[in-house]
Amino acid sequence: MLNPKAFPRYRDFDPLVPVWCVTPGKGGCIHRFFDTSPFSPSGKYLAVLRLPREDRLNLPGESADIVVVDLETGEERVVASTSGWEAQLGANLNWGSEDSALFYNDVDLETWEPFCVKLNFLTGEKRRLEGGIYRISPDGRTIVSASLERMRRTQDGYGVVLPDDRVPRNFGLREDDGLYATDVATGKRKLLASIRDVFDRAHPRIPRSRYEQGECYGFHCKFNPQGDRLLFTMRWYLTEEDQPWNMLPKGLDYWVVTMRPDGSDIAVAVGPELWRQGGHHINWFPDGERLSMNLRSEGDEELSLVQVNADGTGLRKIVDGVPGSGHPTVHPDGVHILTDAYENEKVSFGDGTVPLRWIDAKAGSEKTIVRINVGNPATSANTALRVDPHPAWDSQYKRVAFNGYVNGTRRVFVADLSALS
Repeated sequence: MLNPKAFPRYRDFDPLVPVWCVTPGKGGCIHRFFDTSPFSPSGKYLAVLRLPREDRLNLPGESADIVVVDLETGEERVVASTSGWEAQLGANLNWGSEDSALFYNDVDLETWEPFCVKLNFLTGEKRRLEGGIYRISPDGRTIVSASLERMRRTQDGYGVVLPDDRVPRNFGLREDDGLYATDVATGKRKLLASIRDVFDRAHPRIPRSRYEQGECYGFHCKFNPQGDRLLFTMRWYLTEEDQPWNMLPKGLDYWVVTMRPDGSDIAVAVGPELWRQGGHHINWFPDGERLSMNLRSEGDEELSLVQVNADGTGLRKIVDGVPGSGHPTVHPDGVHILTDAYENEKVSFGDGTVPLRWIDAKAGSEKTIVRINVGNPATSANTALRVDPHPAWDSQYKRVAFNGYVNGTRRVFVADLSALS
């Protein structure tokens, strides 16, 4: 558990819950994402990435520090450096099934090949695994990832940064790219489901002929909490640009598909016809059978918090009268939702600060439990430099880690929500 005497208390805007800054020293730190716990399995440690600079995107080969914070003593320990990172999800730090197993991305600077590292930060022992990491399975045995080197084709600030001429393009519906799986025991990687597999085998059917002339890339992928189903997101565009980068602002078609861990039984959960209305940040419900996301319904001005079954059926709002925003996670009690907000969303405060929102879906009400500044001046140069809180739970659903931009730098905070949850 966190030792409150080891960290400075955060009191700005009178939080409704106890909050501490767990990176009070040098700063420049972020935790990974809202769907990954930065807390170690025992809850004693917190894993973060420290960026070398905060005023621009990283260059190929530029290194960042992986830092482990001891939540009992307050020590910040640099345990490794990596060239396999970016400004939004860092090095995709994932804990294994025990405190001694920490996984992250790196890049071989001789071959420019991304790879995954399994680090025992207690002993310093490292092992190289094939392919990169996006998420690890709940049992710690399987790593999944889309092509990290290709991600900035569709959006800056994700994947790993390689020289431009080392980033492949996916013309047509590729049979040699898609969702990959790495066996942690052997370190070997295989292509679990190709992009063509999805277009050929998904149900309901995707009109393949409409998309064969463009470019399609994998992006997010996540195991459900039970480890018996995966979600995989794909992004498509058509362009005549010689070298397309960061195509998100220019318009993409999106699919969220789910499948079994062996790549079979591919189902379209959310397709382009829904995404075009506006939406973002899909995640598993705790039951592992439904997905949550922000989505704008036809005719609505604001996003709603919605749910959909893994096979695409049962789409409906989770709560009426409370807008969606940010990065929502449904609590295991099935009633509460924790989310944050982007600076420009209506639920934010308009001064660079955003809320951590505690939503009661049964009562149709919400509370701002923490208000945190995320206004990074560098965001005006590139939106990929924004600071998103990405509130992420510990394994017991008692504490939440989140990012902020406080005292001129990125910092990570921990809030104790045990009185609420």
